[in-house]
Amino acid sequence: MTAVSPLRALRQAQNLTQAELARRLGISSRTLRAMETGTYAPSVTLACRVARELGRPVEAVFHA
Repeated sequence: MTAVSPLRALRQAQNLTQAELARRLGISSRTLRAMETGTYAPSVTLACRVARELGRPVEAVFHA
């Protein structure tokens, strides 16, 4: 069983689909999916936008 990323858990807790959150952020669903799986590390700017959209601190969305 794989652990759910904080980004995915927070997105799901707000009943957002990957497509909806990606649209709000102005990125592709593919990019968001890669961030959720850990295969893409967003820029600081994008990480801050994601955190702001989810209403959480960056550290809560992207922790190691």
